[in-house]
Amino acid sequence: MLDAIVRAVSPWAEITRVYAMFDDHRPLTPAIDAQPRTVSRMGRIPGAVALRRWLLPGYPGAVAELSRRLADDHARKPVDLLISTSSAAIKGLAPPAGVPHLCYCHAPARYLWSREEEYARGSLARRVGLRRFGPRLRAWDRASAANVTRFFANSRHTAGEVRRCFGREAEVLHPPVRTEFFTPLPADAPRGEHMLVVAALEPYKRVDLAIAAAGVLNRPLRVVGDGTQRASLQRQARRLGAPVQFLGRVSDERLREEYRTARALLFPQVEDFGIVAVEALACGLPVVARAQGGALDIITDGLTGAFFLGESPHALAGAVTRCPRNADHACRTAGCTYSDARFIAEFARHAQSTLTTF
Repeated sequence: MLDAIVRAVSPWAEITRVYAMFDDHRPLTPAIDAQPRTVSRMGRIPGAVALRRWLLPGYPGAVAELSRRLADDHARKPVDLLISTSSAAIKGLAPPAGVPHLCYCHAPARYLWSREEEYARGSLARRVGLRRFGPRLRAWDRASAANVTRFFANSRHTAGEVRRCFGREAEVLHPPVRTEFFTPLPADAPRGEHMLVVAALEPYKRVDLAIAAAGVLNRPLRVVGDGTQRASLQRQARRLGAPVQFLGRVSDERLREEYRTARALLFPQVEDFGIVAVEALACGLPVVARAQGGALDIITDGLTGAFFLGESPHALAGAVTRCPRNADHACRTAGCTYSDARFIAEFARHAQSTLTTF
């Protein structure tokens, strides 16, 4: 996402610096790695990236520190536009006086606004911490939204969350997906009959629901991804006698091959958008998704996939049986509407219009 934003503005603007709460020093892309980077003091604590959820009470202070450093940098070399890409607190960054702030919001902080119970589950320390600090952090998060001139959201669902949590309106700008890499096989290439899940193996991804549906249908399911729930999900599959194969993390090339050869992608979770679902569509693969969240922007029931309601394995299994076959062309056409080129052109247009009207 940040790379696409840099590419959107770099033809007509100089990127002067990247500000980050945390930095694990891994290379990202040439466009981003070429920029000077300012990291908060909290983010430079040894092991801070791994501990970032435990450092939550320090987020407002880290954002305030970065705001001061931005102001100092602006005094030395003025900036014209501040852009943030945020799924936590960085949208609270205060722009220098007279500088507009565009925020691309992936979601208001989930551990504060929508999934607090899920994040607290299984950890007494997290539960106590969120109970103690949550109200104060939510108040700060809502107040700091005033630092944003213009919000963009990655889906209609996220725009609704921005309205609910911050009391602000957001324009929907769907994120970029590598549709030039994720492509289908030739139209006459056969697909298998197995289903596919691509997800981190964490509770909110609801891979357990996909496994239960595979048991109901007695149809093979391949699971790409890893996480803290892998062992328990493997036990569930064995207990149900479900024909499930766990592939772990795979290369991009192998992932593309899985999209190209499966019969349907199962998408049982509620996502703010759903990059995986678009990757699948771009490879001609229909998606069976819960009728909530960003999936409502991506999938057309009966044309590029099928929706189900609730959390019942039987509801998901029923949607699988309704999922369209031979839908490769329709899926590919839908997936291509989320290309990098489309996002870059739209974001550049919005950024330039903000500069001219602010």
